[in-house]
Amino acid sequence: MTTILAPPVPIGKAAVGALGLLALSTGALESVVSPTIPLLERELDMSQSEGALLSIVLLITGALITPLAGKFGDRYGGKRVLIRLMAVVAVGGTVSALAPNLPVLLLGQVLQGAMVGALPLSFIVVRKNLPPGESKVAIGVVSGLFVGGGMVGMLSAGPVAEELSRHWMFALPTIAVIGATLLVNRLMPSDQPGGSYGAGIDWPGLLLLSGMLVTLMLVLALAPEAASQPLVVGALVVLLAVFVTGWVSVERRADSPMIDLHMLARPAIWKACALTFVICLGTSMAVYLVPQLLDERGDGYGFSASATEIGFFLLPGAVAATLAGPLGGIGDRRFGSRAVVNTGVVMMAVSLVALASVHTEVWHVVVGKALIALANGLCVTAMMTSTATAVDAEDTGIATSLILVSRVLGYAVGGQLGGALLTAATPSGSEAATESAYVTGFVIAGVVTSLALFVTRTMPKGVKE
Repeated sequence: MTTILAPPVPIGKAAVGALGLLALSTGALESVVSPTIPLLERELDMSQSEGALLSIVLLITGALITPLAGKFGDRYGGKRVLIRLMAVVAVGGTVSALAPNLPVLLLGQVLQGAMVGALPLSFIVVRKNLPPGESKVAIGVVSGLFVGGGMVGMLSAGPVAEELSRHWMFALPTIAVIGATLLVNRLMPSDQPGGSYGAGIDWPGLLLLSGMLVTLMLVLALAPEAASQPLVVGALVVLLAVFVTGWVSVERRADSPMIDLHMLARPAIWKACALTFVICLGTSMAVYLVPQLLDERGDGYGFSASATEIGFFLLPGAVAATLAGPLGGIGDRRFGSRAVVNTGVVMMAVSLVALASVHTEVWHVVVGKALIALANGLCVTAMMTSTATAVDAEDTGIATSLILVSRVLGYAVGGQLGGALLTAATPSGSEAATESAYVTGFVIAGVVTSLALFVTRTMPKGVKE
């Protein structure tokens, strides 16, 4: 029996704006933990290892939820799944806001991790209800506001926690998420589901991927102690290899794999994933190192900045990240994705190397961080828009979820590497890392980012004549 689908209902600027507000609020909620880990450690009497666990829980659950959200959105309809997913996020934000101890806060963060799946669902709705040219710009706007929301969360989390409490640090963006979700539900028309309803969830793949991500984070966290605990680190590396091998084997045989390796094997998709991972790895090292450098109280380097001052210094980067989304979408439509990504990669690599060479004045760091944020937004937006429009409409959620998983992994790995570098370079009995650690970190990030040019040179221009 053939089912005749109704034509899509065109969406207006108000509906796209509602999706943008949702992206802004979820981005803010996603990022409030990272800059306030020291404060949470003091208030909840957490050890550094527990603080590290708290900082990666949301990333791990986000990486697991995202491909499922994209698949369900393609299958059952983007709006339908998006609203239900945001209900879980709202519960998670409420639990985090009310958490009296670490276990409850961890539960809240696990539930909040569902927010990462909101982006591919937004892209499904936009792709189904707008023509290709307009959908690129709309996807760019939503992506840019998500990135900008992340910066807003990082900027505001410290002052809100210090002036009000850590509870309001979670409560305020959660309230914004609830309000934006109600707007989306009211303004956004329902999209038609597609695909098969019969395929089940790939639970073995989900469990193996969970183990793989947790083990990877543990390996990176323990890397600075490899010399003192070689057997532990070695065992974790072997376990990671087992998880990876088992996961690839299961996904290749699964009827409905969690992550479609056949789609990942397409040149356009794996290149976009590789580029996103490398670019976000370089960005996240800068995201971690710049606030640390501003706070640093070393002999002849650092600026001893307060939390409020750091937020002010990072504000230009938040603005640049917000503008990068729509600029990337417009640039992709006019010049092609390859030109946009090349521009972003060169800008980011040059900025990172410049920061390694010159960081004696605050404005050096402020300008460098703003250029890195702009470059990252341009690159990720171009990857999102080109990938979303390079596959069939019913595969939009799955394809863009692969990009988001690559983004999450890049940020997690880059942040852990930056932390491991500073930990290894902090002399015994001192609280200040050596200046050479920052120089090395920025150089490594710049070199890694520049490797993306070897991939971009093989990409099609992405301009439809």
